[in-house]
Amino acid sequence: MSLKAKYQKEIVPQLKEQFSYKNSLLVPRLQKVVINIGFGKHAKEKEAIATIEKNLTKISGQKPIMTKAKKSISAFKLRQGQVIGAVATLRGDRMYDFVEKLVQVTFPRVRDFRGISDKGIDRTGNMTIGFKDYSAFPELKAEDVDQVFGLEISINTNAKTRAEGLALFTAFGFPFKKDEK
Repeated sequence: MSLKAKYQKEIVPQLKEQFSYKNSLLVPRLQKVVINIGFGKHAKEKEAIATIEKNLTKISGQKPIMTKAKKSISAFKLRQGQVIGAVATLRGDRMYDFVEKLVQVTFPRVRDFRGISDKGIDRTGNMTIGFKDYSAFPELKAEDVDQVFGLEISINTNAKTRAEGLALFTAFGFPFKKDEK
């Protein structure tokens, strides 16, 4: 069963009962997933940018948009309009497929993985996850990753509170760290 079908058949009734919603449309749901990579010190290297763009295309399943510096900052050696990162925004079926792959395949492949901290969820129920290197994604082979880059994944929901967002992510199967008390 796909993650979207699981959401509609299992998660919606579970959250509807847990938070005593009167209508199924009040249940929080995923809105979009944003995958972001900043080039950092490699912003002037054309080969590194091309490699990152190719790898982000493989990870997300769509061509990323290149982000540019809004203003010049001499301390960081940035010029206005210089390409400094790449971002891909996933919605719909592609979003659900990516989240399913993230939970079922990518997290178990991360070395020394103990779970994600629930502190990554903000007060409106959105979650941000950082990866120190993107080699854990199954689309990338070891020879594709010549330089290690970090990436950030932001998962936006329409939850109203942090508790609703945490319940939604837990229902989707995100592996949160257990409290050690």
